[in-house]
Amino acid sequence: MRRLFPHPAPPAPDVTVDATAGADRTAGPDWITDREWTLDELAAAYAYPAADDPVRSGCSGWLRANMVSSLDGAAHHEGRSQPLSGDADMRIFGVLRALSDAVVVGAETVRREGYRPARARAGFADRRAAAGQGPAPAIAVVTAGLDLDFSLPLFTEPLVPTLVLTGADAPEDRVRAARAAGVEVVFAGEGRGVDPARVAAALAERGHTRLLTEGGPRLLGQFAAAGALDEMCLSLAPVVAVGAAQRIMDGPAVAVPERFALVSVLEDSGFLFTRYRRF
Repeated sequence: MRRLFPHPAPPAPDVTVDATAGADRTAGPDWITDREWTLDELAAAYAYPAADDPVRSGCSGWLRANMVSSLDGAAHHEGRSQPLSGDADMRIFGVLRALSDAVVVGAETVRREGYRPARARAGFADRRAAAGQGPAPAIAVVTAGLDLDFSLPLFTEPLVPTLVLTGADAPEDRVRAARAAGVEVVFAGEGRGVDPARVAAALAERGHTRLLTEGGPRLLGQFAAAGALDEMCLSLAPVVAVGAAQRIMDGPAVAVPERFALVSVLEDSGFLFTRYRRF
């Protein structure tokens, strides 16, 4: 993996003498070296902005998205994102989860991708404890109808209780079924469904301020259209999928496209791992 942006100014090269060859050897700057990054390095590269960072002014929580796209803009292949992914992408996926308080995901994505509870990672145990986090992030499922199988491991075997985000007019029988299964139901909307602009505040009230959404495209599009998306982590896969797959966002049109600023770009085996923040 290499950092393409930003990179520090190249330091003066270290010049040593190779006694065997009788010639100078120059060691180049570390940022151009293609190597496997440690978990600590990746965690530092993707750290959430501190609570007192000016970029978070007025934000009760910080919502970042993580999505992968093919070169031709597909968000999945035959309904699943895994065919677009790779080893480095999955490693970053794990790091982003390990840094978050809660992973926000749409019900359709839960069903399609076979979501399971987030697992505790030994390499992040001390970091999470120091940050006052639980052993793993909570999964927060966004759903209007609560058409979910509450007997699945996502709801019966989580290290941290799974949340369901819905609207105040959600079906009462499904709300009762969720609560009977030990699921915490969070209302973040006045109608049947969730108001995307209220999700971050609703989760922050429960101590979840470092938020990660993994889509799918419809939920991510709703967050973006509502101006609720603070950061976009987009993995660009060096593959072409063709077909009729969705883009990474599929939501209502916005009057004026919202501008994001580039924060960083990493490269590994042809994948580009980009990070953008809302202006």
